[in-house]
Amino acid sequence: MELDSGNTAWVLVSAALVLFMTPGLALFYGGMVRAKHVLAMLMQNFFAIGLVSVLWAAVAYSLAFGGTGRLVGNLDFAWMRDLAGTAPPGVSLSIPPGLYAAYQLMFAIITPALITGAVADRMRFGAWAWFCGLWLVIVYAPIAHWVFAPSGWLFRRGALDFAGGTVVHVNAGIAALAAVLVLGRRRGWPQTAMPPHSLPLTLLGTGILWLGWFGFNAGSALGADALAVQALINTQLAAAAGLLGWLALERLRSGHATTLGAASGAVAGLVAITPCAGFVGGMAPIWIGLIAGAVCQAAVSLKYRFGYDDSLDVVGVHLVGGLVGSLLLGCFADTAVNAGGRDGLFFGGGWGLLGEQTLAVAATMVFSFVLTTVILVVLRAVLPGGIRAGEEEEEVGLDLSQHSEVAYAAERA
Repeated sequence: MELDSGNTAWVLVSAALVLFMTPGLALFYGGMVRAKHVLAMLMQNFFAIGLVSVLWAAVAYSLAFGGTGRLVGNLDFAWMRDLAGTAPPGVSLSIPPGLYAAYQLMFAIITPALITGAVADRMRFGAWAWFCGLWLVIVYAPIAHWVFAPSGWLFRRGALDFAGGTVVHVNAGIAALAAVLVLGRRRGWPQTAMPPHSLPLTLLGTGILWLGWFGFNAGSALGADALAVQALINTQLAAAAGLLGWLALERLRSGHATTLGAASGAVAGLVAITPCAGFVGGMAPIWIGLIAGAVCQAAVSLKYRFGYDDSLDVVGVHLVGGLVGSLLLGCFADTAVNAGGRDGLFFGGGWGLLGEQTLAVAATMVFSFVLTTVILVVLRAVLPGGIRAGEEEEEVGLDLSQHSEVAYAAERA
């Protein structure tokens, strides 16, 4: 396919927007932790930008998009060999292949970064560094190949994922659950209150995420065309509906509509529309957002019922929101919006697509949960000091104990 300058310009901008999401995520999470842990949260996210970028160029991109295997790629693009000049097998591009690799890199960066919200306040920085790199190569790259690469087994079966509902959100969400089960609860949780230290910071992060998500979803059209416009509209409507759905149920259950609820609801809507963004139209994104906002609001309380300490509700928002979006895609997908997709249950397609979406999320959850658990158990056994900060380190705060810094000068006074 001939290169198109307009498409190239749009994907360049989209790649920058998706990268901007990770600092936005750092602020979103950073505002929700206690003040003594905020720098540790910011550092884990920024470190992911550095480590994932290097590993992506070295090996992970090739494993995700190289070759024609069904389960994982090969090493054709390892160490940036032909990365900038050769498109992945079966991928038709009107943008430079190097830009495609760079755009996919931004997805790879934010996916492990999402897990930091679940393990907040208690994971050693050195353990996070090892985990981030290993998880990218062992878990993320194969799942990206399954779903995004034309030769991947889920892609070949006809499962749909426009911008990463399965690859990013379900994958990171179930990995977050595995991580909190291996790490254990924060000391004092749930008896001790651990409120957010700066909700304005969280709302700022939400705004950055919302902005970046247009690159995340509309950029996945890989062109400046009508499909990108549809994805952008869907993204905005689902985020708005998710915010309203969360707040409506929150008000009904507790009598208050909170700013944290507004932020969380918007993100829930964004998560749910991610796999659907280029495959649905009309009022579908509003229904998807409303359902996701309400379901995720209910889901965040499950950690108290079942006793897993998901610090910042990664499981309740990203795993559950990703599941909601991926499964509802099996109902709302419409080939009138995207002829490259399939019709869902509500548009005459029968149960076929919903079945493939169910298989895709189930396979992703089993693979990611098992391998995430194995990685963390091995790291716990081999790393000096293990993977969890000690009691005194948690008490003084990860900012001081892991980085010898504090976020606010008043903390030293």
